[in-house]
Amino acid sequence: MKIKGLRWWIIGLVCLATVINYIDRSALAIMWPDISDDLGMDKNDYALILNIFLVAYAVGQSISGKMFDKIGTKIGFVVSITVWGLATSLHAFARGVFSFSFFRILLGLGEAGNWPGAVKSNAEWFPTKERALAQGIFNSGAAMGSIIAPPLIAIVWVAIGWEMTFVLLGILGILWVIPWLIFNKALPSKHSWITDEEREYIMSGMQQKEEESTKPGLSMIAILSRRESWAVLASRFFVEPIWWLFVGWMPIYLADVYGFNVKEIGLMAWVPYVGAAVGSLSGGYYSGRLMIKGASIDKARKQTILVGCVIMFIGLIATILAGDTPIKFVGIVAFVLFGFQFVISNIQTIPSDLFSGKSVGSLAGLGGTVGIFSVIIMNFLVPVITDHYSYTPIFIMIAVFVPLGYLSINYFAKEIKQID
Repeated sequence: MKIKGLRWWIIGLVCLATVINYIDRSALAIMWPDISDDLGMDKNDYALILNIFLVAYAVGQSISGKMFDKIGTKIGFVVSITVWGLATSLHAFARGVFSFSFFRILLGLGEAGNWPGAVKSNAEWFPTKERALAQGIFNSGAAMGSIIAPPLIAIVWVAIGWEMTFVLLGILGILWVIPWLIFNKALPSKHSWITDEEREYIMSGMQQKEEESTKPGLSMIAILSRRESWAVLASRFFVEPIWWLFVGWMPIYLADVYGFNVKEIGLMAWVPYVGAAVGSLSGGYYSGRLMIKGASIDKARKQTILVGCVIMFIGLIATILAGDTPIKFVGIVAFVLFGFQFVISNIQTIPSDLFSGKSVGSLAGLGGTVGIFSVIIMNFLVPVITDHYSYTPIFIMIAVFVPLGYLSINYFAKEIKQID
């Protein structure tokens, strides 16, 4: 049996895993008004639980990057999604900060693997000129999951309560393993279902030969000794908090500022992620088109990132100056998240532009770790600042981060090209 366009089936499954990933992680924030009432917890408890999750998620990015380089993408995804699916279901038994924190640690360790795993999978299945588009498709899953999660979770919550909602979501993730094992039988060079034309197209469009030898990956010290690696780390430190501010805090913002309940959050919180989904696909397509027209990898990546950064910066300023109603606010956030996804698909592709084989997942995972530690700092600041002032200082802070993220790429990576 041969399947035309098998690489698109593979990235489709990775995208679906990301949808499930974001539904699972969003459930706590969306149902928090009900959970906090039931268990007597407040916003500071939420911030603590969120940051404990993020610490585990940050550590898990680096661990998972090495794991995927060691055992491969096929089994790596099975391990990751099984862990986070079980962790999601176990949330039903949480009864306080300690138990929620423990289950969020398991969730963070499992969910972290999705990102370095996707970068590595795309490096295996897509030629260089298509990788940002593939990354965009994968990243659109985060947006689609965030679109689906608020109304889906609100509907299920009304029907069966927050405990059984967590159980159901966890089972959904584990079921994903079945089609993944069926379709992702082997790498392109050895997959029995891939057509000869597609195999040749994938292999001829790579800067390096498909990794199938015993050649070890670079050590982390060796990766960090390359100046270009720091372009990934620094840019993710500055850019990552923009996405996570809205993923982690927008439901709480809507409850705090506009008095929204779970149903009202479900009706509004999905809207910005439509912009994110479009931006994810657009950013990957835009850089790919630049390369098809003859642009170098360096020019295509940096030009795309610049465009997205301009969009993000304008949107973040607009949240301060014009986001004075719920409808205006979510509309402006859609604009911000469009810019973020336009940018991040290309930043996340840079590890596979710089390195090959068993080093890609390691740098991608470390980049995720650095980015999440920046988010953790922001999450400690949010309840402190908002309790005394408003959300405006937070919006100003992440607006300043945007140009710093772009400048860090240009400073550390004079030219984005294969260095190993």
